[in-house]
Amino acid sequence: MTAIEQNRFEVGVYTLADLGPDPHSGEIISPKQRMDEILEAAKLADELGLDIFGVGEHHRLDYVVSSPAVVLAAIAQATNRIKLTSATSVVSTLDPVRLFEDFATVDVISGGRVEILAGRGAFVESFLLFGYDLDDYNELFTEHMELLLKLNEEEVVTWNGKFRSPLQHAQIAPRPLQEKLPIWIGVGGTPESAVRAGRLGVGMALAILGGNPQRFKPLVDLYREAGMEAGHAPEQLKVGVTGHVYLAETTEKAKNEFYPYYANYWYYVKRRRGMGTKMSRDDFERMAAPETALFVGSPELIAEKILQQHELYGHTRFLAQMDIGGLPSDKVRRNMVLLANEVVPRVREALK
Repeated sequence: MTAIEQNRFEVGVYTLADLGPDPHSGEIISPKQRMDEILEAAKLADELGLDIFGVGEHHRLDYVVSSPAVVLAAIAQATNRIKLTSATSVVSTLDPVRLFEDFATVDVISGGRVEILAGRGAFVESFLLFGYDLDDYNELFTEHMELLLKLNEEEVVTWNGKFRSPLQHAQIAPRPLQEKLPIWIGVGGTPESAVRAGRLGVGMALAILGGNPQRFKPLVDLYREAGMEAGHAPEQLKVGVTGHVYLAETTEKAKNEFYPYYANYWYYVKRRRGMGTKMSRDDFERMAAPETALFVGSPELIAEKILQQHELYGHTRFLAQMDIGGLPSDKVRRNMVLLANEVVPRVREALK
């Protein structure tokens, strides 16, 4: 990889692989069709020259991916150059050894293209599923994260903790093809999470799904301050942004097309959490306004929003989530083409 490639602003896409109903027909596609569409989207992202493709982890019947590493291994065989990442791996309830070895294996398969985006997850079903206590929510994440980073540094590990059996001169195999796996922490909005990511010296991926982007600036500052205080080099403290994206030739067309799907997504996500709130068109218009962090509009507007956030955060990566609310795969593909061909060149030209 050249120095220019290392320093350029990266743009990619990710999927949480949800099975949402179509807002017009009410139909839900089969898990097989959903998985096929994800694999095809990854291949298209690679062909379009996008930089990263991410896959989420959930343990529910309304999602089709519970093991990102397995899906990324399949994608690795169908792609040539695109980076592959989880989005996210629920570190609190995963054995760090198994997690690391699985992703190291995919790194070897892919020729050194794999990353781990670690997080807490949006739901808590994995705690009961894998025999963990929700009262240990914070301690589990801290201990598992620290062990994961140690595994990334050392081939033979001795370690002792609270929630897992000790390791005594344990050989951790295979090793990734890269010298180390790039590891990021997903941060949703708490100062504590930003500080933790900084102290650990890992990348911070900010989930900014709406609202005023300015309110996330303090988190970026806290992250960098904590990282510098812990002795990490500034270039090691990378910031990424993730967001919901829908593109069309004009902003009005984008809003008209996306509103039914976004309102649908909002409703079924809220319902899963015990709330039945429906989104009005006026609510949507406020959320999609030019000054907000919901990326709905023309390629010009989306590029402008990315650049505005870059002025605030100085981030090096943007990941778009498009396939939500039952959005059909043809619309997802069209969005990916517009992102790669219309948005990315504008952003990179402005950042030269």
